[in-house]
Amino acid sequence: MTTPTPPRASHHAPAQRSRRRSAKASPPPEPSQQRSRPRPRISLRTACRDWTSALPDLRKLLPPAARAAFAAGAARCAALSGATGPAEIAITLSDDAEVRDLNRDWRGKDKPTNVLSFPGLEGAMAALLPPEAPRPLGDIILAFETCRVEAEEQGKPLADHARHLVVHGVLHLLGYDHEEDAEAEEMEALETMVLAGLGIPDPYGADPYGETRA
Repeated sequence: MTTPTPPRASHHAPAQRSRRRSAKASPPPEPSQQRSRPRPRISLRTACRDWTSALPDLRKLLPPAARAAFAAGAARCAALSGATGPAEIAITLSDDAEVRDLNRDWRGKDKPTNVLSFPGLEGAMAALLPPEAPRPLGDIILAFETCRVEAEEQGKPLADHARHLVVHGVLHLLGYDHEEDAEAEEMEALETMVLAGLGIPDPYGADPYGETRA
């Protein structure tokens, strides 16, 4: 993992507690803009075997979700300005114990959470690199037990919830946040747009999986 910076470590609150959106997501970038941006390299490390047991196809599910979020939100990222080299994002699938330790050490909260994002390269540091150099955007770490419980409580597949949290984490690495209402509305709208492209219902809607539950 890259060395996290405490003030920028971010987490994601459960969807039911989130604000409702009124903002619209930004339209997808033009094809010419997409071609000029570096393609992301997504590394996926499984530190908790429960993830593999619960989601045997996780390597087919999570990296595409990360790439979709990157494509939708990369224009916001100052570290990518003028870059032609690849962006790098590291995803770790871990457990509550490790995430609790990280949450305590870097956010001062002695409890597990579903996902933590640790931005890596800042815009000022990126400006010192040659354009073709890789841009390590940071790390995302998910806690299995918390993610599983949340998925069960919200009546959604764990695969959908994990992909949502990966999308959320990538947007944090790109500079999006949800501390203020306007920021939260913009970020949630963009998440919903990305997830729709992956065939996942709006996680902030009222009972998005209601029609499929018994």
